[in-house]
Amino acid sequence: MLRDGRSRRAAGRLRNIATRHAASRLLDISETMARSDSHVTIHMAASLDGFIARKDGSVDWLETSDEFAGGETMDPGFVEAFLNTIDCYVMGSRTYETALSFEAKGLGWAYGDKPTFVLTHRELPRTRDTVEFYSGDLAQLVTDRLRPAFRSIWFVGGSVVSAECLRLGLADEVRYSILPVLIGDGVPFFEKLDKDIALHLAEAKAYESGMVELRYEVRG
Repeated sequence: MLRDGRSRRAAGRLRNIATRHAASRLLDISETMARSDSHVTIHMAASLDGFIARKDGSVDWLETSDEFAGGETMDPGFVEAFLNTIDCYVMGSRTYETALSFEAKGLGWAYGDKPTFVLTHRELPRTRDTVEFYSGDLAQLVTDRLRPAFRSIWFVGGSVVSAECLRLGLADEVRYSILPVLIGDGVPFFEKLDKDIALHLAEAKAYESGMVELRYEVRG
């Protein structure tokens, strides 16, 4: 029961982190969409020492107990309105399996009814019609299929997928949610990133939970 309780809180925390980032960018994204046909965002939550999960893939550390008196809060209605502007999600197989495990525990599917593209060479269970498995070239997927069809494209993990998205020059921005915890070891935010990527800090926010959100525009 204790483990299920932690999993429930971790799943809720993941959804809250994504929605807080989403809502904080509503006006900026709307302006960007007016200027271009599509916008690719990389978003993940990480510990202060830069890990998105433990070595075994667990994310129990997402449930922190910090409080920051000067932090911001987020109106649920505004959050929900922005989530409706996200057109599709892209993720790796491990992130997909984590989402399935949360769903199996009765915690719901975090990505609603939006098209979800899972990058994998493995055979995985498909629990809904909105999920599509893809094992081809990532640049071709984004450039030829996603950008022409969707305006707001969110990459939500994991580390290899996020690094490849940056390495190929596919991302427009990186959104980084830093949790007030150190876990010592685990899966890094970006893995196998073999070159420098210049960024511009466009926004920084601190929340009552002690989480800090950073939004970077990708310069190349």
